[in-house]
Amino acid sequence: MTRVTRDFGDTIPKDAVLAVSADVAFASSRFPNYKIGATNQILDAKDDPKVLSMKEVVARETALLLEQQKRLSVRDLASKFEKGLAAAAKLSEEARLREAASLEKHVLLKKLRDALESLKGRVAGRNKDDVEEAIAMVEALAVQLTQREGELIQEKSEVKRLANFLKQASEDAKKLVDEERAYARAEIESARATVQRVEEALQEHERMSRALGKQDLEELMKEVQEARRIKMLHQPSKVMDMEHELRALRMQLAEKSKCSLQLQKELARSRRGEQSIFHLFELDGSEALGSCLRINPCSDNAPELSECSIQWYRLSSEDVKKALISGATKPVYAPEPFDVGRVLQAEIISDGQQFTLTTTCAIDPAAGLGSYVEALVRKHDVEFNVVVTQMNGLDHTSESIHVLHVGKMRMKLRKGKSTIAKEYYSTSMQLCGVRGGGNAAAQALFWQAKKGVSFVLAFESARERNAAIMLARRFAFDCNIMLAGPDDRAPLGS
Repeated sequence: MTRVTRDFGDTIPKDAVLAVSADVAFASSRFPNYKIGATNQILDAKDDPKVLSMKEVVARETALLLEQQKRLSVRDLASKFEKGLAAAAKLSEEARLREAASLEKHVLLKKLRDALESLKGRVAGRNKDDVEEAIAMVEALAVQLTQREGELIQEKSEVKRLANFLKQASEDAKKLVDEERAYARAEIESARATVQRVEEALQEHERMSRALGKQDLEELMKEVQEARRIKMLHQPSKVMDMEHELRALRMQLAEKSKCSLQLQKELARSRRGEQSIFHLFELDGSEALGSCLRINPCSDNAPELSECSIQWYRLSSEDVKKALISGATKPVYAPEPFDVGRVLQAEIISDGQQFTLTTTCAIDPAAGLGSYVEALVRKHDVEFNVVVTQMNGLDHTSESIHVLHVGKMRMKLRKGKSTIAKEYYSTSMQLCGVRGGGNAAAQALFWQAKKGVSFVLAFESARERNAAIMLARRFAFDCNIMLAGPDDRAPLGS
């Protein structure tokens, strides 16, 4: 018994099987993976019921788009339509590629069937049965491929219809967006115009209110002036009499004050048994802060003051103990804030004779100076315009304006942006009124910033000079420093 094998090398020549044309383009590098079903039907592996077909994917995406359309904004809807249109274009491209691959499969199956038909005439026996079975399988595959092509054509038409629908929807969405944008712009312009009209109406109302208020004020002032004029016309003599009487009272008060001061001086001198001095010298000037006390000769027998030795003292109102005022050796002395509440005394020595002059009462404070200083204390730094008349004991010829800063922690003297002296409060710092210096002594002070650095500063008024001294002593006291002139220091709290 002869054994049949599958070796066809002896029965079939090599050039009997037609070669596949070289110009055939295959969709993939391998043969498709097919399965045989229960009824000998050829099934593609892609037809797995677990894998969704392109038609089902498109239908599901369309349903999702329709469901989300109601809750999407116009801008989001337009974006979704754009994405859907792009997806439809992609699906159309995939369908085109599938159609090309299907055409290639038809060509390949036809050539394979022709090769098998040619092989069928050259074999016999069981080999021939195998060839016929292969031909039947190829024909079944061709039928299946034709069915797939029909489905592909139907899917292509549906994709094309969906693409047209999405394109039209995208155009409608763009049109709707443009309409909404134009409507919003119109609403914005309308709102701006309304706001501008309201602002103009408010401005016009304010202008009218100011004009009416100014007009009412002018009319009221005219009425008041007219009333005053009518009143003066009816009672001119009474007003004039009151003015003359007030002027006369002021003059009488000034004369009485002068007489009272003179009587007080004479009474004080008589009590101290200084009748001889009364005929030689006297103190002239207001006994108050901000004034100047001057020693004047009141007799022809009085010696020249330039030939006399003069020394001023400070007496406490509680006892008769006197304290020397260092540097006060001139006929003129301007009281400073440290002298308020104390009696001043001047001793004159000439040819071995000593003469004593004393104020009738304690030095009075300047009116309003305390409240002025309290207002300045609230500031962190206070500035005063000054002129430097002396620097380190030498006359300063320049009369340019300097600025003296009195701060809570330090004092500073500057000219423009350049600093001349700047020192913190310390025991080496001295500050007091100028001891002598003529009529301008009430407006000048002596400041020793540190040892070897001193200034004589002239202020614009006696009020500012006294305020600067009180303010600096107040700030220094807060730093536990007693700020005074030479030999004028006292314990804290005195």
